[in-house]
Amino acid sequence: MAGEGSAWLAGLEERAAAVLAPEVRDYVALGSGRMVTLREAEAAWRIPRLAPHVLRDTTTVDLSVDLLGTRAAVPWHVAPISLLRAVHPDGDLAVARATAAAGAVMTVSSNTGTGFAQIGATGVRWWLQVYLPADRTLAGPLLDRAVEAGAEAVVLTVDTPVVASRESGGPTVWDVVDPALVGVNFDPGYDTRTAAAKALDLGPHDLDWLAARTGLPVVVKGVLRPDDARRCVQAGAAAVWVSNHGGRQLDRAVATASCLPAVVDAVAGDAQVYVDGGLRRGLDVLTALALGADAVFLGRPVPWALAEGEPGVSRLHAELRTELTEALRLAGCRGVADTRGLIAPVPPTPR
Repeated sequence: MAGEGSAWLAGLEERAAAVLAPEVRDYVALGSGRMVTLREAEAAWRIPRLAPHVLRDTTTVDLSVDLLGTRAAVPWHVAPISLLRAVHPDGDLAVARATAAAGAVMTVSSNTGTGFAQIGATGVRWWLQVYLPADRTLAGPLLDRAVEAGAEAVVLTVDTPVVASRESGGPTVWDVVDPALVGVNFDPGYDTRTAAAKALDLGPHDLDWLAARTGLPVVVKGVLRPDDARRCVQAGAAAVWVSNHGGRQLDRAVATASCLPAVVDAVAGDAQVYVDGGLRRGLDVLTALALGADAVFLGRPVPWALAEGEPGVSRLHAELRTELTEALRLAGCRGVADTRGLIAPVPPTPR
């Protein structure tokens, strides 16, 4: 089973590319600029080395983690991804149902083409991802709809004051996508308002505003520096999410695997720390947990799996469960807490 799972996960992107429209495939797969950051993401998780425990009873392995004060069945969750209905007609609902069955949390893009109430009705635990506009009050109705539909947290994306350029020689997904597949939870005409442009003046005060407006914990997504992480905690963030936007924003930004430990140290247990970017396999999840992450979030693997419909997303969760359970046993870990300290010291460079 483990071998079959590995082969299935390894072929996700290739199988998705074969069935997706070219514009949708490129939207999911590509990054900004020369895609330096994107290309480094996966390999960065293979650099740390693990020092496994032995003589440990791993008959029972517990994958559950605390997530903002509530227990989640697994340590991997779904990052915000737009245009899921362009990947598959069932889109967000298929992902929500499969994610609910796995006991994971789904972060819903503010630009989703599915109503928040429909997503909430699946029973999935879900958080809302937002960008704040120049006029913060324009975000109010969207936030209110999310709270009413059962969102459990707000994830403020802070690494996108502007959308980075991509080197594309042909039509993009935005040239071909049906407008009905995006932004259905915004007020009509939202995008036509000048003040709806992404805010260029985000600051710590925005965390207070979001928390007061929604009554929900605020997670800050897009943090790579330890000093910024500390500022987020001081501003009241419930969690700091280490992310470089999947290599879709500032190209040549550092890989998340490289900067995760420093962010964990800076937060010093005063908030949770999450990470995304290049995580593909159970060993990647184990490595992230060993480096101090409280949970990890999956980006591209989700739409790749969704290309096979809801069964594909269900299998993604199942295969990760199989791989991570095996990896924990091989590392002598009975649960996530045991992964701390697995990272082996870096040996000195030979002279």
